[in-house]
Order: sequence, then structure tokens, then C-alpha cells
Amino acid sequence: MLIFSCIRASSMEIEHCIFPDNILYDLDNLVWTRKEAGNVLVIGITSILSAIAGKISSIKLKGVDTEIEKGKNLATIESGRYFGAVKSPIAGKIVDVNHELLSNPKLANDSPYEKGWFVSLVPTSDISIMKGLKSLPEDSEEIRALIRTLRVKCYSALPDFEMFEIGIECAATLSKLDDLISGIESGQIIHLVSDDPTADIEMIRWSEQTGQRLMETRREENLLHFLIQKTD
Repeated sequence: MLIFSCIRASSMEIEHCIFPDNILYDLDNLVWTRKEAGNVLVIGITSILSAIAGKISSIKLKGVDTEIEKGKNLATIESGRYFGAVKSPIAGKIVDVNHELLSNPKLANDSPYEKGWFVSLVPTSDISIMKGLKSLPEDSEEIRALIRTLRVKCYSALPDFEMFEIGIECAATLSKLDDLISGIESGQIIHLVSDDPTADIEMIRWSEQTGQRLMETRREENLLHFLIQKTD
């Protein structure tokens, strides 16, 4: 099993998405890579791809000793709204895979740069081609532009459920929220979107009254976004 370097990296937040500054990014394929000891490269998906996919329900990985060409599939990910390939940013031979992803694919959402890594490989071509990958902080504006182009929305936690209550009065929205909360498990998260101008005040009051956790509030133009976590 791969053992990661003990050096803790700092991270940048770009458009609410997190990017560690000790790794390189393949923006064409929305993956990252990091060099470890022994010329080993670790590969995983970025917070951008995690947000696009939503709650990942299934991951399939290529096996150890598989030789992968640059730009070819090393894994597939699937969610309720997404199915796609994870492509390698460099040619190499797989020497380890993250078996935990098979039983807990949401690790790729919750910890895309650490516990949610996909595979490690040894390059079969000149590692200098990694110079074409992007790094921070030098390429932060290119990453920002990509997030805006793709209209990616990153949040502090990945929601399990979504409610889009546009044109609905806050009282009716809160009634629907109560119904949803009553039927989900403790710890699960709801992403609520409302255009009611009083929603931010009403959500604070509702959270205080019910004891449910209001994790995040964000205004984007005329829309208010809330993350709510069930606590009981």
C-alpha cells in the first residue's frame, strides 16, 4: 500500500474549490498527480471533477501491472448524474491502486487529494513531459477561468440531496425541508437553493429552532444557497 509523504501542503481556494499547491494539475482531464519516493506518481481526480460528478456511487480501477498510455483510461467513476473515465496525465505502469475506493467511492468526493487517490504508477516515458501540467500559484487564473467556463459549484461538503425552491415562499420551502429532514439519516447533507429574499434570516431562525446544522450560506446574484446537515 502506498505511503504518502509526511510533508503537509498548503492549499488555495479558487471559486470555492480547493487545490493543494504541492501537486500538478492536468486541466484537460481534471486530474492531478504528485511525485512520491522511488519515481512513483500518485494520481487522483480534482475537486472540479468531484463537483461535476456529484456523489460518486461506483469506481472501477485498472489493475496493478496495467500499462497506461497518456490520456487513456485508468478508472471510471459513476454517480446518479454522471458516468465518465478518469484519464492518466502521463504514460506509466500501475504499481498500486486504492482499494478503499471500491467499497467507499465517496472518498473521492470527501478527500480527493488524500484518502481518495486512485492509483500510483511508475512512468514509462520521460517524466519531463510533466512540465506541461499546471501548478499553483502560477496557473491559478487559468484554473479560475476553467471553473467559470464549466460553471462548477464547489461547497464545503458534498450534498446528499438537493432542493431547488425557486419562486416558492420561504414558509412552504421550510415545510418541505422539514419533511425531507425527517426521512434522511443523521449526518446527511441537503443543498437548498432559494430566491426568497428573506431566506437567509429564516434559515438562521429555523436552524436555531430545530437544532439542525446550517453549514454554509452563499449568495450568488439573486439566489441563496444553503448547506444543511441533519444532526439527530
